[in-house]
Amino acid sequence: MLIQNRRELSAADVTPKSLWLDRRRFLGMAAGVAFAPAAGGRFGLNEAQTARKDATSYNNFLELGESKEAPAENAHRFNPRPWTVKLGGETAKPLTQDIEALLKAFALEERVYRLRCVEAWSMVIPWIGFPLADLLKKAEPTSRAKFVEFVSLHDSARLPGQRNPLYPWPYREGLRIDEAMHPLTLLAVGMYGDLLPGQNGAPIRLVVPWKYGFKSIKSVVAINLVETQPKTTWGSMQPGEYGFYSNVNPAVDHPRWSQKKERRIGEILKRDTLPFNGYAEQVAQMYAGMDLRTNY
Repeated sequence: MLIQNRRELSAADVTPKSLWLDRRRFLGMAAGVAFAPAAGGRFGLNEAQTARKDATSYNNFLELGESKEAPAENAHRFNPRPWTVKLGGETAKPLTQDIEALLKAFALEERVYRLRCVEAWSMVIPWIGFPLADLLKKAEPTSRAKFVEFVSLHDSARLPGQRNPLYPWPYREGLRIDEAMHPLTLLAVGMYGDLLPGQNGAPIRLVVPWKYGFKSIKSVVAINLVETQPKTTWGSMQPGEYGFYSNVNPAVDHPRWSQKKERRIGEILKRDTLPFNGYAEQVAQMYAGMDLRTNY
């Protein structure tokens, strides 16, 4: 259903003000689900977070436009309701769940991740969500599930960027099953104590913080467990530039620019890019013995 000229939903639209003003309590999109305080632990970052206005106004989201500013400018045209997520493929118990049902099913946690994008800029964002592994386990993957495919919404009425015929819509991404089951791999439903804005991938998106940003697919409607490596949007269009793994690796340059340095949004000077975006201690063991120049 197309609803024209509707502004983007916020927590204030679906939750009592007394709750959504409390940053220690997540608003649950009418589900009333609470979330835990920011997790400092092994996945917390001891870094200043990116200003919310920057994180919501400078985005890559082709479905809402090609420039960095276009997604925020066009987000009012995107109504993320109704919304269901289908989980199927090599599973014993395929699922189809409404977004509210997902929020009721999982205890949400606020964690701070550093999300890198391929243009050598980065942000530190307090995501709200739950590990993808928690959802995958509910579907009981079979022994044939070696990879996970993700598919975003295909609806050019709500996502006007999809009228561009140069791209093979819908947007698709994929992970190896162990990457998908890693506790750092998040399904995010909010940020900065509020619901995800349209330009940031409402109402549910993937966050894989040790990989370049295009791997973290937005506005997900389908998750499929598969036996063979799935095709991805950028991997199909430009395989020499965007490999399946796309781990942050300063030693491997993009064919058109160096990836040795990154610029944190809000800062003037560039900083050294860290292998696996600073999460090597947590994820490097998954790639032991692999040539990460070949498997870029």
